[in-house]
Amino acid sequence: MPSSFSSMNRREFTTLFGASAVLFHVTAGYAQPNTPPKPSATPDVPAFSASAVADLARALSQKPFVAPSRALPEAFANLTYEQYASIRSDAGSFVWAKDNWGFAIEPLHRGFLFSNAVKLHTVEEGVVRPIPYEKSRFNFGALNVPAEVPDLDYSGFRLYSKTNGDLAEFAIVQGATFFQAIARGQSYGTIARALTLKPADMRGEEFPIFKAFWFERPEAGSNALVVNALVDSESVAGALSFTFRPGETTIVDVEMTLFPRVALEHVGIGGMSSRFLFAPYDQRKFDDPRQAVHDASGLQMNNGQGEWLWRPLKNPDALQISQFMDKNPKGFGLMQRDRSYGAFRDDDRHFERYPSLWVQPLADWNDGVVQLLEIPSDAEINSNVLSYWRPKTPLAAGTEASFAYRQYWCWTPPERTPLASVSSTRTGKGAGGKRRRYLIEFTGDNLTPELMAQIKPDVIARPGAVANIKTWTYPDLKTVRVAFDIDPGSDNASELRLVLMAGENPASEIWLYRWTA
Repeated sequence: MPSSFSSMNRREFTTLFGASAVLFHVTAGYAQPNTPPKPSATPDVPAFSASAVADLARALSQKPFVAPSRALPEAFANLTYEQYASIRSDAGSFVWAKDNWGFAIEPLHRGFLFSNAVKLHTVEEGVVRPIPYEKSRFNFGALNVPAEVPDLDYSGFRLYSKTNGDLAEFAIVQGATFFQAIARGQSYGTIARALTLKPADMRGEEFPIFKAFWFERPEAGSNALVVNALVDSESVAGALSFTFRPGETTIVDVEMTLFPRVALEHVGIGGMSSRFLFAPYDQRKFDDPRQAVHDASGLQMNNGQGEWLWRPLKNPDALQISQFMDKNPKGFGLMQRDRSYGAFRDDDRHFERYPSLWVQPLADWNDGVVQLLEIPSDAEINSNVLSYWRPKTPLAAGTEASFAYRQYWCWTPPERTPLASVSSTRTGKGAGGKRRRYLIEFTGDNLTPELMAQIKPDVIARPGAVANIKTWTYPDLKTVRVAFDIDPGSDNASELRLVLMAGENPASEIWLYRWTA
């Protein structure tokens, strides 16, 4: 039977926040505390729309933020991970499990680190119906649960697609504003954030919370499920609409309107977090029999100028923040490029099955930066990499700001450079002192023998000097390898850049890396 817990939940436990215990549902576009739902649409009850959730968020932003209660009955207040994971639900209890809508929803119980309460509702023929807490949905295993349990709401939910009666899980939403999705045949890895506020801030990061969700019943035979959400935080309230389309690539369209209570100077859009412990080029700190441990191997970007950039991830000795300035980016994401078992040799997790997550803006995002945070980690459970779009212009208090983007949870991104891409990064000790030796491999169908004859690597180190550049071409493999040394001199950090050039034109994506002492 489906579990009520995932690997995402374990890794994100330090960042979970509470959700409101206020009871409401939406009818006629406003909140009605403790009002039972109308059984059917009537002339005085207009059909539900996403604007009803935006109205709730706008009204919420005009009031002071109220920290939610996280209180739970004693039976659920201090659960261990194992105890919480033992709470399971039968597929027959899922919302829409017995209907022919093509989807099913599994409400998730509160407890362990997930004490935040969220309200769940369905929207059918324009009418909103709360999904009430029902103890009978769950099998509590050996837990000593009293016969009578008060209304606890839920901590989140899982989503399933339904074909010929068979259920296939494709998404989970639980904790703060975190969610995950997978393509067919994948396992959960990278975690998306609906909203990111002030990460790595000296005053502490702020974690917005989901307060409520509304699931719009799809048309029979449709492969799209629309989920609306209300978000709240000390600094901002917001309304979101997710459209999930599961499949060989799972596509999620996200529309978000924010209503800041205060000026938002550091806000992250299209955020995603991942785990990167080590790879062959960054394994010095780990004595581990596996080849690599990571949910994603690098940050891919297609900037507003049409350049394709590749930044391999690393596990630094100190917090590293990288900013890639841009205007109207075409896309970015944390990619898992290694798809063979031999790249990891992990029989438990099979990181080669983890999704890449590509974000494509659906409107102009103007000036800003793709920001990358890499946090030191010595534990496999930590999500220590965070990337997002940070607008250059702060969002003013009392205003409204909208963003829209499409996520591709995929094996390979929907758009790829026609140029050669980085297939391997290696590094080791250089000739002496602080020198480092790098070996970068590019592979691509464009690397014909005729083009290879023109290839020259363009290598830059700032600060530092580049020496001993060597190039090898392998036409039968459509591969070019470049080796070089950097000498940083007295500096303790250097930004590296490498691109293959064929005359005046690039023949590869741009490889970027940061060396630190």
